[in-house]
Amino acid sequence: MASHGIPTPAESLRAAGLRVTRPRVAVLEALAREPHTSADAVLAQVREQGGPVSRQAVYDVLHALTQARLVRRLLIDNASRYELDTHDNHHHLLCRGCGALADVPCAVGAAPCLLPSHDHGFEVEVADVLYSGLCPTCRAAGDRGADATTSTARTSTTPRRMNV
Repeated sequence: MASHGIPTPAESLRAAGLRVTRPRVAVLEALAREPHTSADAVLAQVREQGGPVSRQAVYDVLHALTQARLVRRLLIDNASRYELDTHDNHHHLLCRGCGALADVPCAVGAAPCLLPSHDHGFEVEVADVLYSGLCPTCRAAGDRGADATTSTARTSTTPRRMNV
């Protein structure tokens, strides 16, 4: 075990029944450093930290880690962002101005914290909630500044990270 009882990437992979490979470890490390990021941003970090790796390899690793529930895929404005799956049932705040994304705890309690009024026979496991609005920085800049950055925030691969 790593310090403070947090498993290392290798321990997490083994516990999930996956082989420990350099690309898998590198992706987990990249997401630990920079959650809520795109596959392209993960690719850039992995290349910066560990050398050559193909785009397809990173996409394959992200898919395998998501299937193993080590990574969580967030679909925001038709773009995927990834974070380590901490299984804590948290939700997200998205700034519609700059694209900053912040974790917020579930407002109700145990997973899933929101149940649909009609589940159509589904066994609900997760409720993804995305709150959107303007972060303090964009609010301070005024609506004109936020409107100017909205179009770029939608295409940004590395959103500003908020500490909440």
